[in-house]
Amino acid sequence: MKNGVILFFMLAILACKEDKGINNSLPPIYETGNNNIAYAEGFRIEDNGNFSVLEIKNPWPKADETFKYVLISAEEAAKTTFMRDAYNGIIITPIESIVVTSTTHVPSLELLGVEETLKGFPGTDYISSEKTRARIDRGLVRELGKNEGLNTEVLLEINPNLVVAFGVDGKSKTLETIKKANIPVIYNGDWTEKSPLAKAEWIKFFGALYNKEKKADSIFNRIVNNYSEAKQIASKAATKPTVLSGAMHKDVWYLPNGSSTEAQFLEDANTNYLWHDTTGSGSLALNFEVVYEKAKSANLWLSPSYYTSLEDLKTANAHYTEFNAYKNKTIYSFTNTTGKTGGVLYYELGIARPDLVLKDIIKISHPELLPEYQPFFFKALD
Repeated sequence: MKNGVILFFMLAILACKEDKGINNSLPPIYETGNNNIAYAEGFRIEDNGNFSVLEIKNPWPKADETFKYVLISAEEAAKTTFMRDAYNGIIITPIESIVVTSTTHVPSLELLGVEETLKGFPGTDYISSEKTRARIDRGLVRELGKNEGLNTEVLLEINPNLVVAFGVDGKSKTLETIKKANIPVIYNGDWTEKSPLAKAEWIKFFGALYNKEKKADSIFNRIVNNYSEAKQIASKAATKPTVLSGAMHKDVWYLPNGSSTEAQFLEDANTNYLWHDTTGSGSLALNFEVVYEKAKSANLWLSPSYYTSLEDLKTANAHYTEFNAYKNKTIYSFTNTTGKTGGVLYYELGIARPDLVLKDIIKISHPELLPEYQPFFFKALD
């Protein structure tokens, strides 16, 4: 599992309404949307009057194909003829029933107020939102097995208007079977974007599918504002704590490279990530000695892989205890913030709400700058 915003209108009174779904505590704003894409590089939306064209460019790393889909109302589709070879699909909007395949897709549905259209999902235990979990418990969202091998029998029984997939290489026999059943499939490439705000902007992708472009644009604008305000607050910090990240897997320590979205969060939080000057498209893979030599005195240790306690770290490798961050108990992780069935909330909501992620890191790094803020994802390991 890529194991990997809200409301408004009418003076946005509804936007402030609290519920037990995805946290939607953004301030009220007005709908002033358009199809402009400011940060994301993987998709664009072209308005052609009576229909739009959704273009997906980078649904997986090194993708060499661009996908184009017509988004059109049923009324307009009845009187419009297309050269079907020019498009990968004709999709009737607004979508009334949908299957999504990554937890990162769920927040966009909830924030747009269309979560009731979700009819199926592979690995429902990974979903953390209380609102969508309640729908799962009532049998309104069907279990579809595993992403690499969707239960096509159940999916064809659901017969959704659309399946939103994510692809590692674009090769999936299951998705080809779904397409042959005349169920449109669209790849969502939010996870391949190169910045936190670019990933969050994919809410506009869902906005286009539901004819909620203005709402999606307004949601995203509020997130950008919140993120920018938090970054400005962090810039006032008097000191920059040194930061280590990641942990060992077998004999290799994996940690974010300096051009990753994780490293950008650390930079925007005004910290000194010790590998900020590295680049690349994947994680850094280093041996323990190299990491220890550089980070043994680091002030903070963030996201130590899947470990959930200091004892877990010690049991896995006694050498972890030699880091100052371990001795000072300044190790923070999002793995302990889960839904009732164990899904990690960060993998679901972190892409949609980078403003919350940034505030968490600022609170950890510069607690005096956000005295009233309570971290949403990250907690200190006990």
